[in-house]
Amino acid sequence: MSSVPLSAYLVTALLLFCMGLYGALTKRNAVIVLISIELMLNAVNLNLVAFAKYGVGASIRGQVFSLFTITVAAAEAAVGLAILIALYRNRATVNVDEMNTLKK
Repeated sequence: MSSVPLSAYLVTALLLFCMGLYGALTKRNAVIVLISIELMLNAVNLNLVAFAKYGVGASIRGQVFSLFTITVAAAEAAVGLAILIALYRNRATVNVDEMNTLKK
């Protein structure tokens, strides 16, 4: 039974993070920006779990940190979507360029 090498996990995490970074920096839709941030957090989770399995002194610490990251990502999604709904009700748009001031 062959094992997947660490480099495969790292390359996959790199691709996920790069796609998320590209989306977060170039897209104008706030929902797409939030999804891109989630992609970046999932890339970090993949690295944490991969290093927990293949690292020097493999332990469960990577999985524990990954659970904390998933908790932060869920809170970020809930708060981010609540803010987006409030902004959409006030401005009738989710375009990031038009959300530069707190007052209307």
